[in-house]
Amino acid sequence: MLADAGGWIAALFVETGVTIPLLVVIVAGLMRGFAGFGSAMLMAPIFAILFGSADMVVTVVAIELAVSLQLFPQVRRYADWATLKPMSLAACAAMPAGVWLLASVDKALIVTAVSGIVVLFVLAMWSGWTWPGPRSAKVSAAVGAVSGAMMATTSVGGPPVLLYLLSRRDPPHIHRANIVTYYFLTQFLLIVIVLATRVAGPEALLRAVVLFPAMVVGAWIGSRLFAGLASEAIYRNVALVILFATGCFGLARGLLG
Repeated sequence: MLADAGGWIAALFVETGVTIPLLVVIVAGLMRGFAGFGSAMLMAPIFAILFGSADMVVTVVAIELAVSLQLFPQVRRYADWATLKPMSLAACAAMPAGVWLLASVDKALIVTAVSGIVVLFVLAMWSGWTWPGPRSAKVSAAVGAVSGAMMATTSVGGPPVLLYLLSRRDPPHIHRANIVTYYFLTQFLLIVIVLATRVAGPEALLRAVVLFPAMVVGAWIGSRLFAGLASEAIYRNVALVILFATGCFGLARGLLG
């Protein structure tokens, strides 16, 4: 039985090996536990190249959901529910359209798109750009709808939500709580939709199960770092440097083939 299980697990990574995915997930876990964001943006370009775009979405979102389940009890009392409820409902409503795009668009184009989104997000954050418009339930819902469609197509639905939420002058623990809570409220439905429509198979979910312990370890270490070094400048800039490098790599790979 153990030998069969070992062979089955190895088959999930037969073309790529397991070392690179494990290292990526550990670093992503550190970022998620410390900054509250960035893990999906780190994993998505690399996993799209390694596993394919559809499998990437399920694997990344399943890992993210597992971490959200771990972090949500710690942060829920700080979350801004008035903003997060319409945003999350709209995101879930937009996911079927994103899944349709996932099934229709070429893998190389998705690698390029997700990498470009990551690079643009980092540049926007570094430039100090903030959301200049009004804040209301309708605006929050519109941001959520864009995010939900992006999440279903690329697994990276964070940029519009992050730029919207982080532009408020809230303390770091509020930002972290809102981001963790948003992912917690949206990711389960996306996994169900992608698997139910057979855009990706159960192997993508099983791969997430194998990689999940590495994410837990990374997120736990990252959350301890956050507790000791709760500096907005530190956690944001470290995450952005890593994301920028990853986005540039994926963008080059997608454009050059």
